[in-house]
Amino acid sequence: MTRPGLRAVLFDAVGTLIELREPVGETYARFAADFGARVPPARLEEAFARVLARAKPLVFPGEPLARAAALEKEGWRRRVDDTFRSADGAALPTPFDAFFERLFAHYATDAAWALRTGARDALIALRSRGLATGVVSNFDQRLRPLLGALGVHHLFHAIVLPADVGAAKPDRAIFDAALKRLGLGGADVAYVGDRAEQDLLASRAAGLRPIDVAALATLHDLPRALGLAREPEGR
Repeated sequence: MTRPGLRAVLFDAVGTLIELREPVGETYARFAADFGARVPPARLEEAFARVLARAKPLVFPGEPLARAAALEKEGWRRRVDDTFRSADGAALPTPFDAFFERLFAHYATDAAWALRTGARDALIALRSRGLATGVVSNFDQRLRPLLGALGVHHLFHAIVLPADVGAAKPDRAIFDAALKRLGLGGADVAYVGDRAEQDLLASRAAGLRPIDVAALATLHDLPRALGLAREPEGR
């Protein structure tokens, strides 16, 4: 049996459903070397963490999706530029625009990302029990084609991103938008995430049932954690 009233499970993306194939610092350093800049991966990793920690969400209320995509890309260009300048201002990839275009495109593909262990099986298990599934993520609009490349886009009933609603986690509005698309109330929906403020506390405040992915050995364990230990009869 599922938890009483459970009708859907929503997921965060990065750190929950998907993960990088290699650390950011290593990727940035590898790509930068092709553009004449040699910066130690560890230094880039540290700089990226600092930049990301202080960066504002890429949210552009009222903008159409195409315009929002352009603004998201420009926002990422600033973040990457800030990362290199913070790591070593004298070692910038040149020409920077060409470097950034290649890097930005890379992070839209399954060459950069992989599904976390058990993700596909968990999604199939949830759907086989009649539960709806979805994603609520602060990722930019590259996420939808990326999930397609990873072979799981078709397993979601709803994918809600900041560009869709002009809001980002921990803002309740992005969770409310997902619930509206599913036609469900928060008490009927679990949210699986890895970040305390953006995922667990925010989803609870929006009325959903938070599940810390760190409490699971892998996502294989999610159906059991939801009370779905057995395969449905007749399958």
